Amino acid sequence: MRESTPGHWDRYWRERHEIGEVYDNEDRILREVRDLPLAGRRVLEVGAGSGRDSLEIARWGATVFLLDYVMSAFEVIRPQAAAAGLRVECVCGDALRPPFREGAFTLVFHQGLLEHFRDPRPLLAQNRALTAPGGWCLVDVPQRWHPYTLVKHALIALNRWFAGWETEYSPGMLRRRMEQAGFEVVRTGGDWMVPGFLYRSLRYALQRARIARLPKYPPEAPGIGPLARRVRERLRRTRIGPATFAMVNVLARRPLE
Repeated sequence: MRESTPGHWDRYWRERHEIGEVYDNEDRILREVRDLPLAGRRVLEVGAGSGRDSLEIARWGATVFLLDYVMSAFEVIRPQAAAAGLRVECVCGDALRPPFREGAFTLVFHQGLLEHFRDPRPLLAQNRALTAPGGWCLVDVPQRWHPYTLVKHALIALNRWFAGWETEYSPGMLRRRMEQAGFEVVRTGGDWMVPGFLYRSLRYALQRARIARLPKYPPEAPGIGPLARRVRERLRRTRIGPATFAMVNVLARRPLE
């Protein structure tokens, strides 16, 4: 199967122009960059996606740029920015040939992007080039050891995966990729899907078949929700916790030169 194409993502975002229907990442990205000194600094999100994280970073006082190679992504982002009274710079371009000078950004980040490249090295090299010396890069990808990955590969084999060919990484694999690209790893993070993968899959299948429209989030049974959150937070702090995440990320720094 071929890699993702602009056509894949143009169709994806045109089908999801109602941002309320798109699941957010439960602050997974923001949690990793919240302690960075970003106010008054330039930040780049590569592969704009829903733009939610970038808009929140703009609220922190950063000057935010979003780079995507399809204009339809910006049709989702711009109304959100206007409604919030925020300004972000939307740039249509190729992540492998970005129209920015070297070292232009204090933070470069992306989620759900690296896994679409058969060879991740050119993208990470560009990320490093755009990151200022002493600045940070955050890369967030699907976890290799997760049921989501099994289902995804079955759909890829059947040529039914929405985004073309795709891979995934374990936390250790992603750390090594970042180090090979010339970054110094600061920490590894990630999170689970909320709601879980099975519920999301059922909801999507019923909706596509026009059988039923389940709520975006299932009703929370009394007492179960808080208990589940406490269990997740305890598991997060264990050694095995990250191995069960649906998504993993690495925050790394470009060394001072």
